[in-house]
Amino acid sequence: MTAQTADWAAFQRRYRAFFRNREEVPFRVQPPTGAGRTLGAGEPAFELIARDSAGLAALNSLDQVQVALAYLDGHVDVEGDIFAALSVRGFFGDFHPIAWVNRFLPSFVRGKTEHDRRSITAHYDRDPEFFLSFLDTRHRCYTQGSFKTDDEPLEDAVTRKLDIAIEDLGLRPGDRVLEVGGGWGAFVEHAGRKGIDVTTLTLSEPSELYLKDLISRENLPARVERKHILRYKPGKRFDAIVNMGVTEHLPDYRASLRKYQQLLRPGGRIYLDALAMRAKHRMSTFMSRYIYPGVSTPLLLHDYLRQVAKSPFYLRSVNDERHNYYLTCKAWAQRLDAAHDDIVAGWGEQAYRQFRLFLWGSAAGFNSGLVQAYRWTLDLPE
Repeated sequence: MTAQTADWAAFQRRYRAFFRNREEVPFRVQPPTGAGRTLGAGEPAFELIARDSAGLAALNSLDQVQVALAYLDGHVDVEGDIFAALSVRGFFGDFHPIAWVNRFLPSFVRGKTEHDRRSITAHYDRDPEFFLSFLDTRHRCYTQGSFKTDDEPLEDAVTRKLDIAIEDLGLRPGDRVLEVGGGWGAFVEHAGRKGIDVTTLTLSEPSELYLKDLISRENLPARVERKHILRYKPGKRFDAIVNMGVTEHLPDYRASLRKYQQLLRPGGRIYLDALAMRAKHRMSTFMSRYIYPGVSTPLLLHDYLRQVAKSPFYLRSVNDERHNYYLTCKAWAQRLDAAHDDIVAGWGEQAYRQFRLFLWGSAAGFNSGLVQAYRWTLDLPE
């Protein structure tokens, strides 16, 4: 086997093993020279193309991280249905024990909250316009919408989701709310226009600057502070807390619930939503190294509820959000693809490819059930 030859025997063995108990998805592998081959029977759903010897070496490795990095650098391309390709990404192995250990080591060295800050800013410290290129245009919300139908516009689904949060919390004009993770102001603006007083926390400097400008420009009854929730010490307790998609970055459930108890007045309520998995710290190596580095991890619902049972909080409701998250990530991915030229011109081909893997891969994960999502509400008794 030369550097320009695909290891067809290894591909075929892996194909038979991977699809032994799955519905087959035929796909094609094309080396930089010579004839390509289709694995499986029928019309290939997608094609993996090695542009050079580095791309072929990545494909021959049958390793998920090597293939993903080769795609980021343009050594490998995916033509055809990328959703189908990422739905069977487990075809490529993902065994990286050293990388798994290295996820947690920095938190012991730097301290948990400092490591959280560095990890979160690694994802969010980008030009806000990059995220706005694929988010909904009405609210700029970086969590799932709540869809009435599968073909409903993303903007309407996000408005419904924000209204659900306000309704679940029973908020009225003048109520004081703490938002954990301000993003680009979706909740701050929507709640602020209803006369609700919002204090929003962020760890990202670009997010902080964007929020300050938004609050000033729209004259909203709100303020933003760049602080970690576990270090935040306000002078007065809040009527409610909103946490949309930040529980994944707070994997110590006992500590976060204890902090919520300190921040919330008796009789107050918390709205939360998060993506989830059945086992903690099981994100792919690519996701945990190149998308959300550090100890961020999907919610483990049964573990979280175990800690709720040990706290003063009452569980008011739990709702399944997996399909909503699938539809949201699909819409984001489609908008990202539609904005390809502008994104590449502004932030480079690699940034586009990184988020293309992230968004289409997330959509595939929610669709298959590999990843779940929930929203829930907690009450703190009087």
